[in-house]
Amino acid sequence: SRVFIPHTAGRYQQKKFKKAICPLIERVVGSIGFHGRNTGKKAQSIRIMRNTLEIIHHTTGANPIQIVIDAVANCGPREDSTRVGRGGVAKRQAVDVSSFRRVNVGIFQVCLAARKKAMNTIKTYAECLADEFML
Repeated sequence: SRVFIPHTAGRYQQKKFKKAICPLIERVVGSIGFHGRNTGKKAQSIRIMRNTLEIIHHTTGANPIQIVIDAVANCGPREDSTRVGRGGVAKRQAVDVSSFRRVNVGIFQVCLAARKKAMNTIKTYAECLADEFML
């Protein structure tokens, strides 16, 4: 869905898969706001995302939202492993990952990588996030 500001204040946790209808940029903004010192600062997260989208637009000249969508789609895992077994014996079994989990993990991994890159460097969080999306 289209929104002007990624802060709809929607109740996307009411049902099991309801957050799938949440705008992707708003979900990325929520993921930026993780990790202790950033929690509760939604305005700061929105400012970081706006700066990120501006950097992407100036660098590539393309639609920055489409670049974010492609990056999230490409970085999610396609296959994972789970533990299968009863009693004390368990072995790892390869399983396919659902598309919903691929998006969730993709958003998390991009924001985590940008947060770690921005630590102890001159580059800002927005610049690191833009670099991650444009890879």
